[in-house]
Amino acid sequence: MAIAIVEARPGVLAVDADGHVGENGAAILEYMDQPYKEFRSGFAGPGGLTPLDGHDRYLGRRLYRGPASKTEDWLEALERGPLEWSVVYPSLGLFYGFMRDPDYQAAYCRAYNTWLAKDFCAPSNGRIMGVALLPIYDPVEAEKELRRGVAMGLVGGMLGADGSHLLGHAQFDHVYQTAGELDVCIAVHASGSSMAPGAEPFPKFIQTHTVAHPFGILRQITSMMFEGVFEKFPSVRFGFLESGGTWVPWWLDRMDEEFEHRGAVDAPLLSKPPSKYVHQGGNIFFGSEAEERLLEPVMDLLGDDAIMYASDYPHWDGEYPRSLYALASRPRMTPEQKYGILRGAAERFYGFVK
Repeated sequence: MAIAIVEARPGVLAVDADGHVGENGAAILEYMDQPYKEFRSGFAGPGGLTPLDGHDRYLGRRLYRGPASKTEDWLEALERGPLEWSVVYPSLGLFYGFMRDPDYQAAYCRAYNTWLAKDFCAPSNGRIMGVALLPIYDPVEAEKELRRGVAMGLVGGMLGADGSHLLGHAQFDHVYQTAGELDVCIAVHASGSSMAPGAEPFPKFIQTHTVAHPFGILRQITSMMFEGVFEKFPSVRFGFLESGGTWVPWWLDRMDEEFEHRGAVDAPLLSKPPSKYVHQGGNIFFGSEAEERLLEPVMDLLGDDAIMYASDYPHWDGEYPRSLYALASRPRMTPEQKYGILRGAAERFYGFVK
């Protein structure tokens, strides 16, 4: 039960830009195409969907925060805030970037998206929305799946941050072009796995988890920035999720410095320094963590509606609804910043307001 009603502004509830489903593996497999329904490529365990990165993410059951594999689970969770709505991302599906077989990956994405749209989101009467999981190894299939997902009612597309791919590569341009045509967002979401590039050497999950989320996001925003994605697709709304938001000015400073010295040769598609694509009123968004101490000055720099509240429910490190109360009660946050982080940025990112 909520200890108080959290409002983005008087009479207007907060919303959640990044929650998670607990996939129903058996139900997803029912939507899987043959022959892939019988395959287990990169995943194993009950339903064929348990990640094999060698870590117990939940410390047995000590960090388990409850189920989220049924619509009613999430509807009940929304009332704990209360939150008006949530946009949900996969949990086990975050690791799809480590699947080796491109055809299996595409089949998995199709099955997951069908289950998410028809079985999970549709019964919620608009309070739970989802984004389409887009194949990484086959951008042509990713474009098709984005169109199909939106036709089923999904509100955007997700490309995983982790794997051997770089999202600035021109092969993804048709995906971004399609997002612009459909007026939907593209979210880049990290997985936090020891299989992620840069996180492989660590022996303990506490080390892996500290590094993997931000490193995956930093890789992708660097690739996308210097390969000119934000220049080529200025109207597309891009979001970088599951790594907080207060790293952004530091990384923009680093990219600006590199651009100053090498931009004319190494990043010829850019017409301005990287920071100019992000600051004040742009179409690049970031998630937040309630404990980030520098949120207010970062919002002063980036704008009131560029950083979004993410419940991360039901993941063990999300701490919803406490994180929602913590954000709403920050004494230094202006009313405009409070509205932006609790609702306005998410509304703009998902295209619910123009």
